[in-house]
Amino acid sequence: MPDTPLVTVAILTYNGEAYLERILVEVLGQDVAGEVEVLVIDSGSTDATLEIVKRYPAVQLHEIPNSDFGHGRTRNLAARLSRGTFIAFLTHDAIPVSRQWLRELLAPFSLDEKIVAVMGKQIPRRGCFPLLKYEIQGVFAGFGPDFGTTIFYNDTFVQSEGVLNAISFYSDVNSAARREFLTDVIPYRDVRYAEDQLFGKDLIEAGYRKAYAGRAAVEHSNDLTRDEYRRRIFDETVGLRQIGFPIPVLTPKGQLRLTFRGIVGDSLRILRDGDFGWKRKLFWLLVNPSYQVAKWTSYRASTLVDPSDDDAVRAGSLEHSRNKAA
Repeated sequence: MPDTPLVTVAILTYNGEAYLERILVEVLGQDVAGEVEVLVIDSGSTDATLEIVKRYPAVQLHEIPNSDFGHGRTRNLAARLSRGTFIAFLTHDAIPVSRQWLRELLAPFSLDEKIVAVMGKQIPRRGCFPLLKYEIQGVFAGFGPDFGTTIFYNDTFVQSEGVLNAISFYSDVNSAARREFLTDVIPYRDVRYAEDQLFGKDLIEAGYRKAYAGRAAVEHSNDLTRDEYRRRIFDETVGLRQIGFPIPVLTPKGQLRLTFRGIVGDSLRILRDGDFGWKRKLFWLLVNPSYQVAKWTSYRASTLVDPSDDDAVRAGSLEHSRNKAA
């Protein structure tokens, strides 16, 4: 249809005042050949999020109660509300790093009609604690070079569940999909957590393809305290178990080994990290090991908990603690 935009950029918000204005400025200024529709879906913000959105008349705002929010459910709602041929998703703390971000995010769709979803790169924010910084850098370095596009698909090479899970990895913090694919073929599943991982696996198993666009980068890393990070690890691991990813129990010996290896590896990276001055390096050499201890302690707990025990899951969950506080 003539009035169909090229793309709808859907931004999911909840108390996102810290970065939202920068995101909207970048999104509205994108260098892309086609009409861009911008949609914000807010789930009950109590800070200045709504006031920020209302400063931009071109941005459409749709409000839902916080109780109606679901990671997959709300993204499916965005797909139904949007008009674009494609729909790009951003979380309220993911800031495009260039005016070419959207063009690069959409470029892989023209390579192959079987490509139905694209994941962009994430760059950790300055000030991100080293453990998380190096995790993010390592994860996205594994998907391919920044100067090219990597395409993932299932074929006879994939002979194990582990390989399938690896090529299915997907993050919708910075992502795009063919809108009609979401509305008519494979929507997000309404699960408590890890909806993006499940979506990636669903589309790969159905014979479709996804791509990684390293040049479509956003600045993103969760602003978490050590305790919040600990709870986030619990949420992520239990969430994967709840959707059927095989995660074995971590033994005390395994926990000790992974903690020690993490501390040593991070310490070497900190010493080589040009982003840190010597005072900051000394600070993180002393403090960062406690993040590794928190990570693997929480990870082990998440492999031991019964994922069907709602009370036990809520007790360790970051999302539940935040919703309860709200």
